[in-house]
Amino acid sequence: MSISIRESIRWPPDPASEPTSTVVLTSPGRRFVDVRVLLPEEAGGSGSGLDWAFAGTSSSVEVGDGVWHTTWRHVVDSRTNAPASVVDEGDVLPRGDGVTLETGRMVNPATGRVAEYEEVWADLEPEAVPEAGRDSPSTGSIRGARYVVVELSDEARVERGMVVCLGRYCQGVVRVGDRFAAERWLWGDGTWQRKYRSGGQWIPGPEQMGRDTLSVGDEVGLPDALQRWAVVEVGYL
Repeated sequence: MSISIRESIRWPPDPASEPTSTVVLTSPGRRFVDVRVLLPEEAGGSGSGLDWAFAGTSSSVEVGDGVWHTTWRHVVDSRTNAPASVVDEGDVLPRGDGVTLETGRMVNPATGRVAEYEEVWADLEPEAVPEAGRDSPSTGSIRGARYVVVELSDEARVERGMVVCLGRYCQGVVRVGDRFAAERWLWGDGTWQRKYRSGGQWIPGPEQMGRDTLSVGDEVGLPDALQRWAVVEVGYL
């Protein structure tokens, strides 16, 4: 379970840089949503664009000296209709100061070739969202940070999606055929604020996932829509 914000990426021998705003939310059940938004200067100065977004499940195996070999299995991906074909794995070394170094090999989008990479991540502790009539705005929920995960899986309609809300962060992705959408929400100034959206497909947000009555097996969706998202994880940390 983690909130990970990328601080830099390096393609040796080039220097490290950070052309995106990249946030990965990983649930206690190891489901994750990874959204990478180009910073305005990298998107031609006309506003932020989507670099890459995907979701799925992850697993890790310790390989020695504190290093964990981690595999991310994509179930929905902005770059392909065949997410299972994506190879996404690396060696992760926690530094103990809230910073993690990840190394491995993946396609460099600038060259289209597989190359070695180094990523530095900052890991944040989930913070609780204050509950109306119950908690102090400054201290948050007395029950701890809440997490909710919903999934959409309809092979007949070629629909697949996932949303992870973890503390004061919420991200979701969905693919409907060739159409793809992604969203990011953050809690701030006493309300949920949508910080990014691409695509026209509807994605459940904090309004739908914030209901205290949700249980695993429940469904969320628009009243008259065929699309139903299933709650697969919910609880407090």
